[in-house]
Parts: sequence; C-alpha cells; structure tokens
Amino acid sequence: MRAALDDSEVRNFIAGGPVTLIAAGKAAEGMLRGFLATSIGPIERGVAVGPGPGPLATLPIACYAGGHPLPDRSSLDAGHEALRCAAEMSPSGCLVVLLSGGASALLAVPLEGVTLGQKVEATRMLLAAGVPIHELNCVRKHLSAIKGGRLAQAAVGRVLTLAISDVVGPVENDPAVIGSGPTVVDPTTFAEATAIVGRSGVRDLIPPGVIDVLERGREGHLPETLKTSSAAVSDTMYRVVGSRRQAMEGALSVARGLGYEVMLLESPVVGEARVAGADHPRRVAAATRHLGGGPVCVVSSGETTVTVSGRGRGGRNQELALAAASEMSRLGTAAVLASVGTDGVDGPTDAAGALVDSTTPARATSLALASAATYLAENNAYAYFDRLGDLIRTGPTGTNVGDLQVVVTAGTE
Repeated sequence: MRAALDDSEVRNFIAGGPVTLIAAGKAAEGMLRGFLATSIGPIERGVAVGPGPGPLATLPIACYAGGHPLPDRSSLDAGHEALRCAAEMSPSGCLVVLLSGGASALLAVPLEGVTLGQKVEATRMLLAAGVPIHELNCVRKHLSAIKGGRLAQAAVGRVLTLAISDVVGPVENDPAVIGSGPTVVDPTTFAEATAIVGRSGVRDLIPPGVIDVLERGREGHLPETLKTSSAAVSDTMYRVVGSRRQAMEGALSVARGLGYEVMLLESPVVGEARVAGADHPRRVAAATRHLGGGPVCVVSSGETTVTVSGRGRGGRNQELALAAASEMSRLGTAAVLASVGTDGVDGPTDAAGALVDSTTPARATSLALASAATYLAENNAYAYFDRLGDLIRTGPTGTNVGDLQVVVTAGTE
C-alpha cells in the first residue's frame, strides 16, 4: 500500500478534492489501516466490509462483517452503502476502492428482479458443480448492480482502485475478475453468463428468477455491465498492489534462509483439486531432476476447484493434498507437501489446508482409515487429515492471494 501511494501518478490522481473510501475483501482491514497511515488526507466518507468483526470502526467509515463465501444481509447492506457513497461523493473528489479477494461475496447488490436468497442459492449450486471462479464471477456480475464496473458507473467523480489479487487465470491478476471487477470494464456478457449456467449441469436447480434475469439480459432487455464505450472509463485508475508472487517470494526467502536449494514453479496450480494434487509430485520431480542431491524446497501457487459429489467436509487444499499422498514416492526421497489457502480458510472448515509426507499412507493404514480414494469420493479430506493430525490451522490471515503449495525434500546426498 505504501509503495502504491508513494507513486506520484497515483497521488496526483487522488489530489484535488475530498476522498471517499470503499474497502472490500478479506484484506479490507489491513488495506484500510495501510491507507489511513499515509498522508493522503482526510476521508470524507466511506464503507469497509470484511469477513469478520475486526476492529475496523474508524469514523466516518461505516463498517460491516459480510458473508463469505456466500453473501448475507450484511453484504447487502455494505453494497447499498457503497453505491450511496459513489453516487453522493463530490464531483471533484476521488473514490478510492481498496479491493481484495472475497469482495465478490462481501459486497452484494442483486439486480432488480433477483433476491439475495436467489443469488445465494445460484452461487451455492454453481460452487458445488465445480464451476471455475472466473466463470462464477461472470455469472455474479450479471446478477449484480455493483459488480462488472457498475460501482464506477455510479460514481460522480474519479475512481482509483488499489487491489490485492487472488486471480491466476485465465488472465493472471485480471482487474475484471478481482472482486468481480466493480470498477473496471467487463468483457463478459449476459450471453456468456447464460451459457455458463447452461453447461454447469445444475441449470434446472437454479431459482427461476435468476434464469429469467439472465435471459432478459441476453435478449437485450437489461443494460450490460460497464463497457469501453462508457464515459466512466476515462475517470478511472487501477493498480494491483499485491498478488501470489509476494507469497511465493516470501516462502522462498524463508526456505533459502534455512539452507534449502529453492525452486519456483511459475505455472499456476489450477483445475480440479484432486487432479492437480495427483499430478503435483510428478511436476516437482520433473522440475528438480537436474538439481544436486541436497535438500530442496519447491514453491507454487494458484487456485483449484472442487466438484462436490459427496457429503463430507473439506476444501480444495485438503483435497489437493490428499490426492497427492499416494504419489509422493515419485519424489524418490523423504518429502513433505503442504497446500494452504493464504486467507487461512479452506472451504467450510476451520483449517487453512493440510500436509502429507512419504509416511501418510502407512500412517493412515495403521489407524484403520479407509483408502484416500474413498475419502476423496466423499469429499471428506478434513476427516482424513483430522484423524492423522495433519490439518494446518492458522486462523484468518487478513489477506488473500490464492493458494500456496510448498514441497520440501530431504535430498539424496
């Protein structure tokens, strides 16, 4: 935050009028504190919404603890207040939006014709169907009065967005995807959102009101999200101030200090969690084959998805780790793999993720646990790792730059 606000172009964009502030996402509290610690000037009005009841209250900023991963009434209240802030700001002022992962759920205003409950149910069904996050956000934007650039459309002054990105694809750190892009041009359309729902396999389970709004939009009866032709585009500035790169570099720095030879896997870890997990030891083995025989630390990051077919508990990081357990022998030496969500929350559990090592299958057998495949079939990785004592619990971290995988090998020397 400090580096971004020290940029003369950014400071000049803000200067010249009162500041209205909106902070939304899992990093809302930290970003808000960072902004308030600068010498930008007084805040005329603002709203902040995060996933928990942190000590955010700083007048004249209205603070909310919204729902995540599904929006709730507080998300709705925060969304309406954000739109009011934008519409009632000074025309000579600057609306500063501090955006981070999770904002899609934490800041919610459904389009007219869709209730919050209907939108939540549609989101729940698409999440369970394993719809990729960028496609889910496309649908969210076309059910929203604030996403897809609509917040920028509501603003009567300049709009500056400072974002921490959890987006790895299809375009890394894509502003249109971070928080569902409330302040930027949206390249997606109602037609695409309708197609995503159609191929999800759960269209018939989604509330009819949602389908009706998407169809009316596809037919041109509802205004599209913000496009490049809009006059609002010329009065906006966007900066990504943090991403998965910082998390990976931080992990590599610690490992280097501990004496490990380090390697970064540039390609993000994406796709179905159990497929990515089963493949990850092979990727690591191939990448480290040319290294010496000493201990190695390999770091990667990304964000996978889970198609829910069972009734167990877990999250994408736990599922990735469980799928990797039976493949750890590919590394040819004693090794440990940890996969965690940088926000400290993995799915609907109290864990950030889990770790596996070369002994995981044998330890599971000694406890008379069923096979890893059985737990995967039930999406019940949490129960497996809880029995083994291999869950990673950090609590909420106050940020979100996706998921982080760390593999440490003992070496062959």
